[in-house]
Amino acid sequence: MIRLGAVLLALTALVPAAQAIDWPPAVRETFLLDREWTNPLPPGTAVRAGNLAEAADHLDPVLAKLIADGLVEVTVAAAASFAPHDAYIDATGTVSLGDAPGVLLGYRAGRPFAEALSADDSRAGEKLAWNIRHAYGGDGGTIEPMVWRYIDMASGKVERTIRMKAASLLFRHRLFDSAGPDILPNPSGIFRALYLRVAAPRDIAGTQLLVHRLSDDHARERSWMYHANQRRVRLLASGQTTDAFLGSDIMIEDFLGYNGRIVDMTWTYRGRRDLLLPFFVDETAGAGVGFAGKGGCFPAVTWQVRPADILEAVPKDRRHPLSKRVFYVDAQTATIALGHIYDRAGTLWKLGIAAFAHPDHHHLQNAGTGAPILTAVAMIDLQARHCTTISASSRVDGRLSPRQFTVNSLRAHGR
Repeated sequence: MIRLGAVLLALTALVPAAQAIDWPPAVRETFLLDREWTNPLPPGTAVRAGNLAEAADHLDPVLAKLIADGLVEVTVAAAASFAPHDAYIDATGTVSLGDAPGVLLGYRAGRPFAEALSADDSRAGEKLAWNIRHAYGGDGGTIEPMVWRYIDMASGKVERTIRMKAASLLFRHRLFDSAGPDILPNPSGIFRALYLRVAAPRDIAGTQLLVHRLSDDHARERSWMYHANQRRVRLLASGQTTDAFLGSDIMIEDFLGYNGRIVDMTWTYRGRRDLLLPFFVDETAGAGVGFAGKGGCFPAVTWQVRPADILEAVPKDRRHPLSKRVFYVDAQTATIALGHIYDRAGTLWKLGIAAFAHPDHHHLQNAGTGAPILTAVAMIDLQARHCTTISASSRVDGRLSPRQFTVNSLRAHGR
């Protein structure tokens, strides 16, 4: 398959020239989908209850059930390559797992484990978790506007709309920084920082969230909330990351598909299947996408049949509100596209969907980055028949100031 995104960002000039690597075939297939590809479903096919059997082999079981019940239809598009940036592929080196979970040895940049995973490997799930942690999305980025809608699925009534600005920044393992791969000084050992600020509605405008994910996976992440009505910053207890965020169907632990420590879960690799995933190519995607299906709870995008790795995560802490998560991970990008969330009793609770646009068919700023562009999110509470949808206007930008991701900045922007 021909690679897309031949035009590179000017920032590429900041990366030292790397010698091209003669990848083994399995690694080339992982990054480039470099194999003879036969599309199993004709592009343009609308998968609905009446023709579900034709696509059953390429649907995850939860989505298949929702289609069978008439809650959503999925339109198929031709597969397209979402290969990461060349610099990310060339930076991939040899790393290994530590003797204990949550330890990655020898990592610099790129994908930690590029060789094909095997269900016979007892630690394959942990390896995939590290691949997700270090999936390529650029050195940073912003989402503005970011619109959250809380929806009653039965009636389609939008109960609440929240407008936000979001930003993220890698502090370590950067690819396009002339100062080097790490932002220094970094005494806290931050790996990635996430920031959210509410712009509307008025009753919570100015509320902010700051999350520091640390390089040491055994160290507790740190999260702070600035409460606009109280005008104070509060450090969140670790258990609060599994509370409903601002009354939505989403937890802080759900951010980025899984915003938690690798060491906190028992990871099991469940193999690979060619599945319909919400990766799409659409020249109008930069203007945003809508939602469709029951209640308007499903991203209105086309889906591609893509190799997907299936990963199960079971919390080690019995007090955790979930019994397990099941992730469907796009094999080319190591990005979580679908997630099943099970309550403590082991019953399916929520379905998470994250839709990604091709960077060369989005905002001009994203062209050539090789980063899948988050465009829409749906977290669907299947038990309560409720959903939270997110429309995201995302841009890759690694030149953000690290000062923006500090507690002092929360206070300064909260005045």
